[in-house]
Amino acid sequence: MAERTLRGMKIGANSMETETGVELAPRIEAVYDCPDGTVLVVPFSADAEVPAVWEVPSGEALLRDAERPEPKATKPQRTHWDMLLERRSIGELEDLLNERLELLRSGQLRKSA
Repeated sequence: MAERTLRGMKIGANSMETETGVELAPRIEAVYDCPDGTVLVVPFSADAEVPAVWEVPSGEALLRDAERPEPKATKPQRTHWDMLLERRSIGELEDLLNERLELLRSGQLRKSA
C-alpha cells in the first residue's frame, strides 16, 4: 500500500516549498474596466474562452477593447395565476368557485383556519 501512495514522487528529491521544477500552464491576462473606474486583471488559461463581461461588486466589468454583448432574451416569470390559466378558462374557474362557495355555505365543508 505504501508503494502506491508515493508513486511518481521521489522522497527528498523535490521540495514542495519552492516552485523550482514546476512548469505552469500557459496563461493569458484579461484586462477588465469596472464601472467605478478601477481596472481588474484576471488570469485565464490560454485555452479558455475569455468572457466579455465579468461580475464585480460594483456591477459588470467590460473586457477592454470589447463590445458589450446583447442581453439574452428572458421569458417573463410565470405566476401561479398564469399556470392556472393554462389549465382552466375563466369560465371554468368561476364555476368551480361557485360550487365551492355553495358547499361552504351549506355546511358540507368546514372553514379552514
